[in-house]
Order: sequence, then structure tokens, then C-alpha cells
Amino acid sequence: MNIGEVFQQLWSTTGICNLVKDVDPTITSGFEQFLHQFGSPIMLLICLFLMYLGIKKQYEPLLLIPIAFGGFLSNIPLAGISEPGGFLYIIYEAGIHQGLFPLIIFMGVGAMTDFGPLLANPKTALLGGAAQFGIFGALLLALCCFGFTLPQAGAIGIIGGADGPTSIFVTSKLAPELLGAIAVAAYSYMALVPVIQPPIMKLLTTEAERKIEMKQLREVSKREKIVFPLLVLSLCILFLPDACPLVGALAFGNLCKECGVVDRLSDTMQNALINIVTIFLGLSVGSKLSADQFLTVQTLFILILGIVAFSLATAAGLIMAKIMNLFSSKDNKINPLIGSAGVSAVPMAARVANKVGLEYNPNNFLLMHAMGPNVAGVIGSAVAAGILLSVCH
Repeated sequence: MNIGEVFQQLWSTTGICNLVKDVDPTITSGFEQFLHQFGSPIMLLICLFLMYLGIKKQYEPLLLIPIAFGGFLSNIPLAGISEPGGFLYIIYEAGIHQGLFPLIIFMGVGAMTDFGPLLANPKTALLGGAAQFGIFGALLLALCCFGFTLPQAGAIGIIGGADGPTSIFVTSKLAPELLGAIAVAAYSYMALVPVIQPPIMKLLTTEAERKIEMKQLREVSKREKIVFPLLVLSLCILFLPDACPLVGALAFGNLCKECGVVDRLSDTMQNALINIVTIFLGLSVGSKLSADQFLTVQTLFILILGIVAFSLATAAGLIMAKIMNLFSSKDNKINPLIGSAGVSAVPMAARVANKVGLEYNPNNFLLMHAMGPNVAGVIGSAVAAGILLSVCH
């Protein structure tokens, strides 16, 4: 081998040489050919933009930054980081494909969640249940109007629950080929709750409704808080076993928090464990942001359906609150704004409801009231996930 061949071989192994792919004669569409050739540099730029959103705009940075960085690594030419044998592939297979990481995240969520506001005003569970309409509405749209298969439609619909770990868990089981697009959509829309929800809230409520003041919640006993996760899990065992992995992880984390005798375990789940798994979860999800999987027409449809699902979920919670007020006494009205917190973006959705309420009534402190439907939404999205897994799998 002469010196010229040596340099030629060395050049062929550089990222510069392989950043742009050769023309594929089997691709007839000019646009698809462009995406095929320049997919990697386009995805590298998209991942840098996602990092910017996480760092500068602070849009769900704890997950958006690892996801974006994982996507950046997976699009490096020739490195094979997300291919069989690569470290991101190994992490994905162990934690996402087998469904481990989302369940550990749910344990941490359970350990950080206070179901007291829901127990103090149980009827707000209806608001969390109504918000799941967004999931099934988007499923029908994806199935009937966009040509997705039933498993793919189920995976897309779960975006409406505004619950990232649940979206990842369901998608990894039903449509793993869509994981990157669905994860990015789910976490992006969760981060955009303060932008997406207020216009819908103001559109579907009157000024008088936004000014409704709600009574102070009763104090919930420790016994109630201990029994509640066990009761919810028992109901899942009896009626929807497919939801038990998510609900069981949530119930275990919450029981450890509320029983008061395993504070070390609760503290670990709330902090060290959930932080470690969040790192691996984000990186492994990012491994699915390769150009050939993400730069498709399907991704555009998923982003559209995701915002539709989230908007329908918000609207359904608001409308359910208005319906409940038709059957409530004058002194026991619900401020419809808390219905928007029926999505499981905890506690951001509750904070947004409180913020909008204060804009119209400075004495209207809705945060704890909104936490009722908000935590009900966490359970609701897990139950909806169980239904999708049983019906769409």
C-alpha cells in the first residue's frame, strides 16, 4: 500500500468524509434524497437546538439535555454509538426495551407526590379522568386520519397524558420505531405547558368562572395517605393488570414516603436514584434520534397529533369542571381553571392554573386545589397506558 492509498483510507474514516452520504439510486423523491444525504448534519443541528432550549430556555432541562446529547452522539458518522455494541444501544436495551427506566422514574415520582389534595377533595379525580380524553381523541385521529397502525396510534395518543415516562414506557412496547419523535414531543409539550394551556383556559371559561374562590381543603390523616396507594394498586390488580407495572411502581414510591419508617429509601428514590436513571433514560431515548428514524413525514404528523392530544386533554378537564358546577351548590363550586391541571405534568400544570386564577382574583389561591386533579392525572395516565397496552398490543 503506497502513501496515497494510506491517506485515502485515512480520509475515508473521517467524520468529514462521511457526514454527507452518497446518493441512493433507489430513492426517487428529491426531498427524501436530500434527507438521506444530509440527514446527519441536519440532526446534529436539531440536537444542538434542543440543547439550547434546555439550557437557555430551561424547557424540561433535566431530560431535554440528555435526550439532545444522546441524539447528538447517535448521529456521529461511523461511531456506532447507538448501534449494536455501542454503549447507548446497551443502555437502551437494558433500560428502555425491557421497560425498566420508566418504572424506576415512576417510583421516584410516587415518592415525591402528595396525594393529600386529591383525598381531601376526591371529586377532583373526575377532572384528572376527563383529561385522558386527549389520549383517546388523538388515538382516533392518528388511526383514522393519518394512516398509523393501531399500536402506533396508541403510542402517539399517550402524549396527551403529558407524562414523559409513561409515553416512553408505552411507546417502547407498542411502537419502538417512533420512540425518538414521541419522547421529544412529550417532553417538549410538557415544557410548554405555560404557553399552551393559558389561551385554552381563557377561551373555555368566563371571567366570572375564573374568579371563583374555593374552600380551604380539609386535613388528610396519615392513615388515609398510607391506605390510598394500596387501594389504587388493588383496584388495578382486579380490573386492569396491564397498568400494574406503572401503578405499582408509583404506589410503592408513595407508600415509602407516607409510611414514615423508610425515610432513607424514600429519600434515595426522590433524589439519587431518580437522578441517575434520568441520565440514562435521556441518553438512551436520544439514541433513537438518528436521521433515518426522526427525519420523516411521520415525525411531523406525531408533533401535530401531540399538540392536538395535549390541547384536547386540557379542554376536556376544563369542560368537565364546568359540567360538575351545573350539579354543585352555589357555595361548593369548582373553579374550572383547575380542570386544566388534569394532565399529569406535575406540578407545572397546577402552578399555571394558580397563576391564571391570581390574574383575575388576587385572593384566589388555587395551587393546592389544582394539585388534586394534577396527581389524579398521574394515576389516570398510568391507567390509560394499561388500557392501550391491553387493547393495542
